[in-house]
Amino acid sequence: MTSAAGRAHPDTLFAAPAITVDRRADGSIIVKSTVALQAAARCVGDWLEHWARQTPAKVFLGERAKVDAPWTTVTYSDALRQVRSAASWILAQGLSAQRPLVILSDNSVDHALFALAAMHAGVPAAAISPAYSLMSRDFDKLKSMVGLLDPGAIYVSGTKPFAAALAAIKPLHTAVIVTGETDGGDAVPFRQVAATSESAAVAKAFAAVGPDTIAKFLFTSGSTGIPKAVINTQRMLTSSQQAKAQTWAFLENADDDLVILDWLPWSHTFGANHNFNLVLRNGGTLYVDGGKPAPGLFATSLANLRSVMPTVYFNVPRGFDMLISALREDDELRRRFFGEVKFAFYAGAALPQNMWDAMEELSIKTVGRALPMVSAWGSTETSPLATDCHFQAKRSGNIGVPIPGTELKLVRSGDKLEVRVRGPNVTPGYWKAGDLTAQAFDAEGFYLIGDAVTFADPDRPELGLFFDGRVAEDFKLNSGTWVSVGTLRVAGITALSPLAQDIVVTGHGGDHVRFLVFPNITACRALAGLPDSADTNEVIGDEKVRAGIAAGLAKLKAQAGGGSSTHATRALLLAEPASVDGGEITDKGYINQRAVLTRRAAAVATLQDDASGEWIGCPG
Repeated sequence: MTSAAGRAHPDTLFAAPAITVDRRADGSIIVKSTVALQAAARCVGDWLEHWARQTPAKVFLGERAKVDAPWTTVTYSDALRQVRSAASWILAQGLSAQRPLVILSDNSVDHALFALAAMHAGVPAAAISPAYSLMSRDFDKLKSMVGLLDPGAIYVSGTKPFAAALAAIKPLHTAVIVTGETDGGDAVPFRQVAATSESAAVAKAFAAVGPDTIAKFLFTSGSTGIPKAVINTQRMLTSSQQAKAQTWAFLENADDDLVILDWLPWSHTFGANHNFNLVLRNGGTLYVDGGKPAPGLFATSLANLRSVMPTVYFNVPRGFDMLISALREDDELRRRFFGEVKFAFYAGAALPQNMWDAMEELSIKTVGRALPMVSAWGSTETSPLATDCHFQAKRSGNIGVPIPGTELKLVRSGDKLEVRVRGPNVTPGYWKAGDLTAQAFDAEGFYLIGDAVTFADPDRPELGLFFDGRVAEDFKLNSGTWVSVGTLRVAGITALSPLAQDIVVTGHGGDHVRFLVFPNITACRALAGLPDSADTNEVIGDEKVRAGIAAGLAKLKAQAGGGSSTHATRALLLAEPASVDGGEITDKGYINQRAVLTRRAAAVATLQDDASGEWIGCPG
């Protein structure tokens, strides 16, 4: 099964794509798998019950408070015991879909057990990004979420760090506050909840859970207004994982152990529905990574990676960027990573080609073959899997093919193919928002996801699709030429590497494309030769940094062949980081183009001002 390097060959890991394409008379294209979706579990709780019987002593979850501490673990049997106990407490408190469980804290074992307990009892769990509680100043989005859900219980890891958020939402609910602390004042300790005597009501409630039972509410980013609560049913979650098992063939091999070390937040569908449920459905082990790809926090992720090497590595592009730097500097970590990880999976945003190339180069140099790099595509509304790249693509950006049971409808929109989704993995709608739900689907019941795709090869659909940007983000220049924002953003990050952390593309209604650039301050400081204490404005104003950005713009222009829609003539470095309150960035580090352009209208105006000396021009 495994190679000499300790890794499986892609052909043994994944099922071969089998796709059919129906080109309709109205111009739309239906793309779907020829493989039928097999029967999925009734609910996620059935997975926990199964593994608690089959492998009771196996570690299900692990975490540690700091990098020099031992891992605290929970087995499948112990997890089920605590879940049933907590479910008894939940039922006694009268929680329901109308009064769900809300979780404000980041990933933890307690978070997982409490959420599973709610779902076991037929009560939805709603994990809300901790950023709305810990980084927000006005708490407006948190207030709207709590007001919409009217929770029966709210969990926080500690009352002190969440004190301001809890005070802000106190008038909006009558929920019981539960805390991970043993001494949290008036809050109920989760240890007490998990030690509740199991009642007969739990088995009865669990037996009543069905495919249409609401399992979760997950919130959209709310970048263009109040965040929407996406209904996630049990059917959505279990059918998504059933399709994953049919495309990732190795999951059904009893000899393959699934171990994941993951930081991706459970308030987002990638971390919760894809990664966490992947482990639970397949009886694997998940170690909670207390770090994340951010300055000062990625060192924790690296320390955890040295302690627990996963069999599958998940991250977003920013995480791969930081990982590549670490692998280059640490020979032992590099040997272990490329020797033990079966493949790497990226999602959340397109992976710039320079990062793909770097991972491939390091892998070949270390173990003599390229580490398989795969991806997928979907959204909160598709739980999240709609397509899966269960094959080794030739380059970055391939989002694969429709998973079993899911259909895509491609509809011409300008010079692009807008993609729509239908299947058991798709949400029935938004909570208490009938009008928004009606607007989200077309007449045939396809979800209007708002993305565009293109075929890798129109004559060979099995070679996959490429994400082709958000339909609403693309714009025309005065010349009438369309600017593909998603494609240009990735190309720009690659050309300006390593100085650009992320890019927002603008130029609407003008003759030229321009970039707003969130700088990689660490890389910029290094280029400028400035100390860590140097002010951000000093760093981005340094002539070496500005020259580096100019060189990147020139490189992009040369690569693109000079077309006005394929490169930027000006760039402006932004001193202020992306704002959580402004909806500019998610926990995963994904930048929302529209939100940034709206909030930073003054910066866009600076780019348009010919007399300004702040922007950096493209030479030539």
